[in-house]
Amino acid sequence: MNACNSDEARSTAEAVARRSYGKLVAFLAARIHDLAAAEDALSEAFAAALENWPQNGCPANPEAWLLTVARRKLIDMTRRQHGDDFVDEDLERIALGATPADGEIPDRRLALMFACAHPAIDAGIRAPLILQVILGLDAATIASAFLMSPTAMSKRLVREAAIPFCIPEREELPGRLDAVLAAIYTAFSEGWSDAAGTDSSRRDLTGEAFFLARLVTELLPGEPEAIGLLALMLHAEARRGARRSEEGEYVPLAKQDARRWDSSMIAEAEALLVRASTFGLTGRYQLEAAVQSAHVFRCRTGQANWEAVLHIYDALFVITESPVVAINRALAVAELHDAQAGLDAMPDHTRDARLAEYQPYWAARAELLAKTGTYDEARHAYEIAIGLERDPAVRRFLERRRSAVEVFAQRIK
Repeated sequence: MNACNSDEARSTAEAVARRSYGKLVAFLAARIHDLAAAEDALSEAFAAALENWPQNGCPANPEAWLLTVARRKLIDMTRRQHGDDFVDEDLERIALGATPADGEIPDRRLALMFACAHPAIDAGIRAPLILQVILGLDAATIASAFLMSPTAMSKRLVREAAIPFCIPEREELPGRLDAVLAAIYTAFSEGWSDAAGTDSSRRDLTGEAFFLARLVTELLPGEPEAIGLLALMLHAEARRGARRSEEGEYVPLAKQDARRWDSSMIAEAEALLVRASTFGLTGRYQLEAAVQSAHVFRCRTGQANWEAVLHIYDALFVITESPVVAINRALAVAELHDAQAGLDAMPDHTRDARLAEYQPYWAARAELLAKTGTYDEARHAYEIAIGLERDPAVRRFLERRRSAVEVFAQRIK
């Protein structure tokens, strides 16, 4: 045991929760086939840690400590539920299986993800449920990712206590794959949006998402969408180092130095796209990866390819009908034609309430309005975007754009 005070104990527990919560829940649930009981036992184990560690010191292996305590909690729960009729075999399975003998915890998160994608669970809540259970994201973060209000998401994320936790047969996996991929992509996007790595709640998400994405492609090597998702993530991650200047300021894609991109990641992404194309089944993630590939080609060669980008977005919108795709399509229209054409193609926030609190919509709208000389509306749109943005570097970028609009507005008065 290592000596630690209350703050150090809490810090250690929070670090374990970020790093291993999903792994611990999955390991426990795999033993007892009861997700709700596994979550309850682990929650009690974390509470016990906050009481025990400040008095007795933080353990060298906190994950193993938590599993041992959670195992005892599960045994107590089983005894309370069954009284004198509890099954000795069940208790023995819990007692022997909760803590690996060699100290290594097998990673069973992918199994739990497919369990959360069970057909008995409402299709619209499967991916959010995976994000909550496996990665511990809160309802507000999940709601933002799915363009929903936190209140609405909280109501939908009432725990599915009847989730039948069992590893599905291999032939069942393709039918559950969409929700698993959606959860992985959302987790990656949350981590990727924290370019500076300053948000502790999202710091480890990118690495977790890559681990899970690669695991899926190994488990299902014949699924082109899983391959496409990995290609998409690699293309995005390849640009991480160029998204901030040396002073920490936000750098938009068009202004990034392509020499700072990770060429090995881009090469792997391109190879994966070629591999996915051999299956003859094109889906959302392959198309999104193709858009990223087109951006790489344009930025590296200087050759405009907005017509090709627009065609990809057209196909992507047919598949998803997503307002996010519609926004990016409108920006491609503006590049190919002009800003007014882009504005005409932009979705209408008065008809889609999801856009009201979606920062990229207002930032894109402000940019196009400014280019058309509609400065008052552009300034208003920038103000909304600034108010919605949580990244200080992006907020400063938007503030500079708004100031430029105000300068132009003054000149024409």
